[in-house]
This record gives sequence, structure tokens and C-alpha cells, in this order.
Amino acid sequence: MEDVGKEMSKIIRNRDMSERYNELVDVVLKDEDVQRFIEEHRDRLTDDDIRKSYSKLYEFVQEKRKYQLNDPTMIAPGYEPKLALNFHYIDVTYIPTEALIAKQQEEEIRKRVKAMDMPKDVREARLKSFDLSSDGREEAFAGAMKFIKEYSQSPKEFHKGLYLQGTFGVGKSFLLGAIANSLAERGFVTTIVHFPTFTVEMKQAIAKDLVGEKLDAVKKSPVLMIDDLGAESMTSWIRDDVLSVILQYRMQEQLVTFFSSNLNLKDLEKHLTVTQRGEQEPLKARRIMERVRYLAKEITMSGNDRRNG
Repeated sequence: MEDVGKEMSKIIRNRDMSERYNELVDVVLKDEDVQRFIEEHRDRLTDDDIRKSYSKLYEFVQEKRKYQLNDPTMIAPGYEPKLALNFHYIDVTYIPTEALIAKQQEEEIRKRVKAMDMPKDVREARLKSFDLSSDGREEAFAGAMKFIKEYSQSPKEFHKGLYLQGTFGVGKSFLLGAIANSLAERGFVTTIVHFPTFTVEMKQAIAKDLVGEKLDAVKKSPVLMIDDLGAESMTSWIRDDVLSVILQYRMQEQLVTFFSSNLNLKDLEKHLTVTQRGEQEPLKARRIMERVRYLAKEITMSGNDRRNG
């Protein structure tokens, strides 16, 4: 990092009242902001106070120039230098710019959405970009808006999420991402999980003894969105020790849960009934479906495939 006061400080320490020193002082004292500040505080600053502040005034003039040029070598990029009175001494403070504040707020919002293995368009989705030009999507959008309003007003009460069902590319995952970002703007934390990928990671976590940790991170999220449910290769372990555990916990704790799937609830139950080995276990599937229906309202989305349209 450049020491912006180095040259001036060296001259002062050496008491070198050279022509170069006088030139630097002249440049500093002719700066309009410096002149204005000294004039405004002249009743509290002696000539000696001002002389002792030359190094800081020099720093201000240099950093102001860099700020105006958007020079990355600034002491504090994104912060605007300002003069301040520190007892009988002129100092420099750095104020965050509106652009920096906006960027920090955006980063804070982004941190509230924990998107696990989700594509960029879903992570950056916004409700204002949700396409309502075709039929079959209005009910889902209205349901999303209704949920956001009601949850924002009373987040401690139980609210049903949405089970968004429809064919490929109709915008189910996008709408989940848009809801998550809208909630994040209001201060709420959401976890979005691509379920087929998550099941693979859970199987890999067995060898690393990380199953419990990964399961807790998902099941305890204030708002959980399970994306693409039904697209995974269902095993009895995934169904009974992963999905069932997540949904049971969320039902007991009355935590908001959303789903998206290419399967309607009836077909999802069939999917959960038959394991990868061909085992038929309708009772276990029915128990899971009770939890899904308790946690979310089914809405069918239709329309053109926007991924390949």
C-alpha cells in the first residue's frame, strides 16, 4: 500500500524548507476543499495548527484526486476522503460511497440465500423478471406474492410453502430463486437444494462421517426449497434417512418448505413407493406424502420450455 504522506512527512522530518516543499504546500493550500475547510474552522485553528496538519492535508488532496479518477491504489477504495477536525488538528476520514454501500447490501442479501448446486439464473432470479406472458404461470406467481406478504408480516407463524409441479423448463426453479431473493431483501435466510445432486453428496458424506452435519444444515434452515424432487435415483436410505428425516423435522418445527418437481403429488407418491432395487413400500411413501401435503400447497405450472425456447 502506498504511504501517501511519505514524501511530505520526510520533508517535514528533515526540516527541508526547499522549493519542492513550498510547491507541495502551495498545491495543498490552493485546493478548494482545503480552503473551504480552513475557512469554516478558522476560529479553532491557528497558523501553527494548520502547519502541523500539512501532512494530512497533503494526504487528503492526493486521495481525493485518486478517488475522482477511481484509482485502485487509493488507501481505501470505495471510500471518499473527507477532512475532519480532531481537536486542534486537521485529520482525514474515509466515508463509504453510495455505490459501496449498495454493493455491501447486495452481498449481504446474497449471503442470505444459500443456493446449493443451483445454476446462476436461479441464484440471480427476481420476481420482476418472471414471465407472465403465457397462461399456466399466474397462479404460481400469485401464490408466491401472497406467501411473501404473509410471511413477512408474521414470520413466527407457520406458513405453507408451495409445491410447484410442471414439465421441464416452465420456470419452477426460477420462481423458487426469485422468492428466495425477495425474502433475502426482507432479511430472511433461505436454503435452496437441488435434490438429485444433494442425494449424491449425502452418499459421499457417509465415508467422511459428514451425514449428520450436512443433514442438519438443510433441515434446520428457516426457509427450505427442495428443487427437482423426484428426479433422483430413489433408494430406501435416501427416502427414509434423508428426505423423511428432513420433512419430519420441518413438520414438527413448522418450518417453511417449498418444492419443485416434474411430478404431481400422485406420481411423486409412486416414485417414493418403489426403491432403486424395485422394492414396493407404499406405507413409507404415504407417510412422506403426508408431510409434503402438510408443508406445501400444490400448484401446477405450464407453458413453453424456456430453457430451449
